[in-house]
Amino acid sequence: MSSYIGRHAELYDTLYAEKDYASEASFIHNCLMQYGRPESNHILEIACGTGNHSFILEKFGYQIDAFDYSPDMIDRANRKKAEQASPTLFSVGDMRDSENFQKKYDSVLCLFDSIGYVQTNASVKKVLDNVSSCLLPGGLFIMEFWHAAAMIKNYDPLRIKRFHLAENHELLRISETSIDVEKQVCSVKYTLYEFLNDSQYTKIEETQVNRFFLCAEMLGLLEHSGLEPLHIFDGYSHSTKADENSFHVVMICKKTME
Repeated sequence: MSSYIGRHAELYDTLYAEKDYASEASFIHNCLMQYGRPESNHILEIACGTGNHSFILEKFGYQIDAFDYSPDMIDRANRKKAEQASPTLFSVGDMRDSENFQKKYDSVLCLFDSIGYVQTNASVKKVLDNVSSCLLPGGLFIMEFWHAAAMIKNYDPLRIKRFHLAENHELLRISETSIDVEKQVCSVKYTLYEFLNDSQYTKIEETQVNRFFLCAEMLGLLEHSGLEPLHIFDGYSHSTKADENSFHVVMICKKTME
């Protein structure tokens, strides 16, 4: 499950600089206001990465605890926290470990398809049980996952992207993707070449494996978790028509009353 190690974690914000975190955070805020507990304030973000969603959401007035499996990503988040004087609390943690869910929260977030990193039904159910255990009655769980219908039909086996970091400092990322339909997992081999000048470069290689889900399949995994599905969205679009072109599904669930 390890991902974004060392220099790869340091480059994460560069690799996803074009991701619209502000729009996504606004979508989440609107969902919390519309469907969540009255005066929802305390959020837990699991698999938080370098904290980009948390840093924006805290500006809406939320109190946020956040953790990620990668120590290097959390190190990056804490450096940004110090620069921004952010109140968000970042720590290293595994979403499968119940020890990371001891406090009570108004809402829990698991974004950017991170639920798929745990891969197996048993592990996904464990995560859902952990989330349910820390949510206050009526609290929301908002998760994003890769959509099987789009992944199987439309995935791109090869992507190449170049990033200009500074004068004589370029980054080239090659993403090679393969799919195991039977196991419903996507394996992505990342090869990064960081060019420091015309003759010197460093090479980073990392393979990440992430599961993708059908919506009905995720609904089945949610059964008996104490989490009631409310809405299924095509990404952050407020459209409830996820189809074979919807790579990302955002699902809103509510903790049933105890």
